[in-house]
Amino acid sequence: MTLLLPALQSPTGPAASREAVRFGALSLTYGELAAASTTLAARIADAGRVAVWATPTAETVIAVVAALRAGVPAVPLNPRTGEAELAHILADSEPTAVLAGPDDALPPALEKLRRVTVDARAFERTEDHPAVEADPEAPALIVYTSGTTGPPKGAVLPRRAIAASLDALEDAWGWTGDDILVHALPLFHVHGLILGVLGPLRRGGSLRHLGKFSAEGVARELGSGGTMLFGVPTMYHRLAEVLDASAGGGEQDVQAGGGVLDAQAGGSERDALAGALSGARLLVSGSAALPVHDHERIAAATGRRVIERYGMTETLMNTGIRADGVPRPGTVGPPLAGVELRLVEEDGTVLEGPEAIGEIQVRGPNLFTGYLNRPDATAAAHTADGWFRTGDVGTVDEDGYVTIVGRKATDLIKSGGYKIGAGEIENVLLGHPGVREAAVTGEADPDLGERVVAWVVAADPDSPPRAEELADHVAGQLAPHKRPRTVHFLDALPRNDLGKIMKRSLHAG
Repeated sequence: MTLLLPALQSPTGPAASREAVRFGALSLTYGELAAASTTLAARIADAGRVAVWATPTAETVIAVVAALRAGVPAVPLNPRTGEAELAHILADSEPTAVLAGPDDALPPALEKLRRVTVDARAFERTEDHPAVEADPEAPALIVYTSGTTGPPKGAVLPRRAIAASLDALEDAWGWTGDDILVHALPLFHVHGLILGVLGPLRRGGSLRHLGKFSAEGVARELGSGGTMLFGVPTMYHRLAEVLDASAGGGEQDVQAGGGVLDAQAGGSERDALAGALSGARLLVSGSAALPVHDHERIAAATGRRVIERYGMTETLMNTGIRADGVPRPGTVGPPLAGVELRLVEEDGTVLEGPEAIGEIQVRGPNLFTGYLNRPDATAAAHTADGWFRTGDVGTVDEDGYVTIVGRKATDLIKSGGYKIGAGEIENVLLGHPGVREAAVTGEADPDLGERVVAWVVAADPDSPPRAEELADHVAGQLAPHKRPRTVHFLDALPRNDLGKIMKRSLHAG
């Protein structure tokens, strides 16, 4: 606690009355959050590990802060996790208790655990007690990966890694206690929980969580003092749609980052959103690449650039566009303070130069300790000299800015002797007026090795563009060997809770 959240150690005077978090009508000051978390920490001090039913509520914040205060590792649980996956996570992490809100209905898999109720509206205000003086290497959180290549693995995140990443972002973004962060991200993942909750609390600033993502909510909170907005590309895409919409446009209802976007695209709403985004100090997108087309639409309507950063569950934050740097749409900026980054060929050769494309490997104080109960997977994820193999493929320009090509397994296409990044083709497709959404994959081809395949959601489903038209559009802007050989039209692209396109589902389809 002393290491991670100094503002909550013993808040007194003006600090105690400063708003720490707000969820809808419910607001907690630093004094109230300290009191609630101290009381809860005493109840779980001997728990070993605790599961947290991570709903987007103040109760989740209290639970995680209490676990940090008690020095007890917390395992955030996605309330939408399926029965089999939840059973695996519980068997692997072996929590002895689950922290949940008073109205949460827990699934049968959690019935065997001691339930500790967390109520943000009713807690005993006890005398503050010093937090546990935990070792920087002590585990703070165990966050489970998405499990795309097998059962989810629990990434053990030490207090040291969380502090290092948040302090590197303070340096990059000029993040201070005066900042008020707005977001609607889920709280079971690194983006929403560590960056979006522990980030402002470490700085002594404030968090306003929207609960459900909406353009109206973003405009309201940024327009009433919010200084920073965190979101995933799906959210920024929907904001761009509202900014683009003509007066009197219809209503959209889209799943985005675990919430629902309901945006009336009328002129007043559009103007309010544009003004609010223009007034924000920082607009940050993460968890997946933000298409260049959406970058440009938001910049044209607001005069402000969205900046991107790059991180993973196992590494927390690796790179980021600086607040005082040059925004470059399509890039995720240079490595953050303390982070080393290199590109590596499949045979282990370290690559250099702006034309090089290879797997991104990183090392630094931001790295996780390892995968829980998986020494084999931990060893396989690291090189002998301590570099973490991200599995992402990218390039680094002469100024050190990193561009993510995509995942090595799904986004690097080897066709006719060329290495092709799916991301650049997706960006070109999204620039076509007939395309609303696009994803690109590679599929086995007896002649080329792999052929480029595009999956497209048409802007007008009743009149989609011709496949040949899209292929020629890509070839004309990039190169002939990057043209899609096959184009599939879909009603929607499959996405996970963070808005990432699930490309393995496209292959399976």
